[in-house]
Amino acid sequence: MTQVPDQKSVLLDIVSIDIPETAPAQLPELSGTFSQPEPDRAPVKLIPGENSSLVIDLENLDTRPLHLTCELTGNFPHHWCQTHIPVVSTLGELPGQRVIPYTPELFVTLLPGERRSVVLCFQVHRDFFEAEEAVFRDTEALQLNYSGRFNVYGSYLNNQSDNRPLLEFVEFDLFLRPRSPYIKLLPQIYQEIDFVGRFLKIIETTLDRDLQIFGNLWAYLDPLTAPENMLPFLAHWVGWQNIPTLSLQQQRRLIRNALEIYRASGTRRGLRFYLHLVTGLPLDEDLPEVSKHISIIENFTQGAVMGSSYLGIDTILGGGKPFHFQVRLLCDPDTIDEKLVRTVIEAQTPAFCTYDLKIDSDNHI
Repeated sequence: MTQVPDQKSVLLDIVSIDIPETAPAQLPELSGTFSQPEPDRAPVKLIPGENSSLVIDLENLDTRPLHLTCELTGNFPHHWCQTHIPVVSTLGELPGQRVIPYTPELFVTLLPGERRSVVLCFQVHRDFFEAEEAVFRDTEALQLNYSGRFNVYGSYLNNQSDNRPLLEFVEFDLFLRPRSPYIKLLPQIYQEIDFVGRFLKIIETTLDRDLQIFGNLWAYLDPLTAPENMLPFLAHWVGWQNIPTLSLQQQRRLIRNALEIYRASGTRRGLRFYLHLVTGLPLDEDLPEVSKHISIIENFTQGAVMGSSYLGIDTILGGGKPFHFQVRLLCDPDTIDEKLVRTVIEAQTPAFCTYDLKIDSDNHI
């Protein structure tokens, strides 16, 4: 006669690593009473994007080796679960874990008195509540509570029979909930109400974008880091007229330095700085004027001044350019927008001045 283990051969112990603060109550009945979850069921809180785990300890109470078949069932999506089984090393190596995707059956062999652990790891995709199948539902409400059962069937190791009786089982509940830090701001009595946490998540989702803006307001007010749709506002704030032909990065730099350009307007330093921002050529502050990538050479004279000017010596009749300067850019002419450069020079040049523009890749003037 084939012998089979009895129900006292295996001891099961289940521990939830992520115990919810309070087990969510089911909806009230018409009589007004509440149906609470059974106390012996292990509760697990699932938060999208985070790991939650159940540890199930198996212990062989029999005097003979047992071959166990573990079966995991439940109404939850099976791709949420992975199984981790600690690997016991017999060669002095470091112990590890064997990760197994969800499978209806799991086989474990236990010697007399041996204990083994099975870790059930659950993870829900982080956009569970934002996914299309969760948002657009016609009739069915979004299911948030699930249940599962871990069954252990067993036989003796040398038993050739297919008869494997159910030795033990444990049940657990999965509560899928969003994480809301707002719940910590309420009195303890409200923190224990499951509905309050879910309701606050709606408010948090609505206000979260505004809170992120306030928390990083400095970045929204800096043209170098502000979103692109904020640039027109920042340009208007400092009275700057954007130049459509410039790249986005150039526009950011010009808006950020608009006040500096205004401050030095009409000066050699201001014109050189403006051209530097538009063309990207270096300022070369430590080089002589004729060696700079952006050189501005002034040919100013005092002109005819009554009582101090002498015809033929420092004054001539007709011709000449008394307030004239030359702008020279040392770069490849094909990389420069000459029309844009002239627009910049004319915007910074006083009305009584004239200029010449030279764009050359040669160092010789």
